[in-house]
Amino acid sequence: MADHAPVSSDLIWEICRCNNAYLVKRSSGGGSQFSKDPMNLTNKHSRKYAGFVNTKAVGIQPAEKGGVTLITNKKKHQNRPSANKLAVAWPSSKSGPKIYKGIVNYTAKQNYRADLRQEAVARASAIRQADREKKDEPEKKARGAKAKAVQEKES
Repeated sequence: MADHAPVSSDLIWEICRCNNAYLVKRSSGGGSQFSKDPMNLTNKHSRKYAGFVNTKAVGIQPAEKGGVTLITNKKKHQNRPSANKLAVAWPSSKSGPKIYKGIVNYTAKQNYRADLRQEAVARASAIRQADREKKDEPEKKARGAKAKAVQEKES
């Protein structure tokens, strides 16, 4: 069986740009287009962030038991989507700066795209923020002499 030459990512984008499984079109908001691609860090439908097009794509997902998982594409198995993903997880017990530094170091040492590092850290930060438990709101205190007088009558 002969090896086929790899197809250019620009050609893939031009073919799949208008219609693909990850594209979400909205008529409200001026015809906005978003992406559901798990390897898209900003969820914007654009060539720069499209994970299914780029050979070196980065994705950040929440881990099962809290924490953050970094998903990257391997260059070896480009034709096999299930075999070309590599996941690195950080537990929720790690501090935020250690996770962010780990993401930056991993992408830098593996020679991944430097233009996606800031977006990857922002996505990890948003996932950690969403995992936090919300604090209960404190009871509102009475302000002013009249309000304090009314509150004392009620209690």
